[in-house]
Amino acid sequence: MVVDRIFSGIQPTGTPHLGNYLGAIQNWVNLQEECSSVLYSIMDMHSLTMPKEPAVLRQNILDTTAAILACGIDPKKCFLFRQSLVPEHAELAWILGCLTNMPRLLRLPQWKMKRASQNNEGTVGLLTYPVLQAADILLYKSTRVPVGEDQVLHLELAQDIAQHFNKKYGEFFPVPKAILSTTKKIKSLRDPAVKMSKSDPQKLATVNIADSPDDIVLKFRKAVTDFTSEVTYDPAARPGVSNLVSIHAAVTGLSIEEVLQQSVGLDTAHYKMVVAESVIQKFAPIRNEIKKLQEDKSHLMKVLEDGAVKAKELAAPIYQEIRRLVGFQ
Repeated sequence: MVVDRIFSGIQPTGTPHLGNYLGAIQNWVNLQEECSSVLYSIMDMHSLTMPKEPAVLRQNILDTTAAILACGIDPKKCFLFRQSLVPEHAELAWILGCLTNMPRLLRLPQWKMKRASQNNEGTVGLLTYPVLQAADILLYKSTRVPVGEDQVLHLELAQDIAQHFNKKYGEFFPVPKAILSTTKKIKSLRDPAVKMSKSDPQKLATVNIADSPDDIVLKFRKAVTDFTSEVTYDPAARPGVSNLVSIHAAVTGLSIEEVLQQSVGLDTAHYKMVVAESVIQKFAPIRNEIKKLQEDKSHLMKVLEDGAVKAKELAAPIYQEIRRLVGFQ
């Protein structure tokens, strides 16, 4: 019998930003209430695909953990763990990598884009991390995976690898299905043509969930819009204002139409402050909880270690059967 199981992960980049929260973490909180088998992983192995100082990575792991706990992830309702504490992820990635052809990986847009940021050299890890993503998912026989638009091709790769494995060794892996976020992709406040990103060199482009109220106000005041003062929603013609409307709707739980109705008569300058205030109200309790959790590093480490023990217990019999199927035992 196939067990309904959800798997998702987040790279430890420190405190998540507004786009991370609205596009992924908020959905995670809801999913842990709906499904009885849910795994969320801090993807520290994936983070090595871009250069990191060890001390920075250690702190980022703790800060990311504190943030997602503060957002409502409950270790009693899911397995929350650090990827590298379950070595079967890497071992399965090797097996799956031997079933994956190079041209498929070279065609993935993430490889082309991130390789460009590494002076077109690109590491083996950067090329093959989608295979590790497939292993992350398949190691637990996951059936559903929350993904953003930019990760759909990687999930399709995981689906194809699962089918290839099943064809070669017999039906074993369920083919995981995507859970697509209903939130519009949150764009940079300084360049609404690109998505909000932690790595954006423009400090005013990205709102972090632990930002102070003053910082949030400043970032929204400086948000790029256009020369029309009316608040409307037209992502193609007015991407900056439309991004603000998307953010406003997502943090308040209102529809785009409801937000527009409330904004009749406001010019964009005043509307920016309305959106900023909504974001401040949304994140005030989360920000306070993050601060409290960051003061207890041992608690954060224990949460991840306890989660890893549970994840290993789930993964071990599945991985042993994979070893038998491929001929290792």
